[in-house]
Amino acid sequence: MGRLARIAQSDREEFFRRYPGWSKRYSGRLLCVALCQGAALHFVDGSNGVKDFDVWSFFREIPGQPIRRRRVVTRDFGSRKFGILPGKRGRKRDFIGRPVDLVFRSIPCRRGVGAIAALQQYLADGRTKSARCLAEKAVVLIEPSELKAKVAWLTCAITNDPPVAGSASLTPRSRKGGMLQRWFRVIAASRGG
Repeated sequence: MGRLARIAQSDREEFFRRYPGWSKRYSGRLLCVALCQGAALHFVDGSNGVKDFDVWSFFREIPGQPIRRRRVVTRDFGSRKFGILPGKRGRKRDFIGRPVDLVFRSIPCRRGVGAIAALQQYLADGRTKSARCLAEKAVVLIEPSELKAKVAWLTCAITNDPPVAGSASLTPRSRKGGMLQRWFRVIAASRGG
């Protein structure tokens, strides 16, 4: 998580240095940074596997001035701990480790609402294609540091499989019987996070 936080921070600093207009509006509005999709699910279940790391920087949206486009930049994880991307093409062939896709998104967040609650509301509302896509798997916070490694969102489905002792009968991203249930658990209190 620390390496991903440093990669995301470096990317934000570079972006704001290159685009001072965006820096004036958004450099002080970082809500949270999160590991999303497959790598986040792997963090939760340990068995999903990691193709790449999707790291999203979420900002408190300025009404009428959202970050308009889904900006995606790819960086190298810089370690082979999770292997390398098979069949790499283009710039990714020079990577030491897995690709880290860095994305910016501004989301509505009322004053006094914590990062976890705002992020959960964004995902639950599903108003954008990005929100619906992210809500399909898991979201694990990287920043702020006091919420590091907290699971903010996890999608599971109720199954007919017998429960494992001590756990609910839930399996990640299962669509048995078409019953996809958005389910999330908050480890940190929503008020503070």
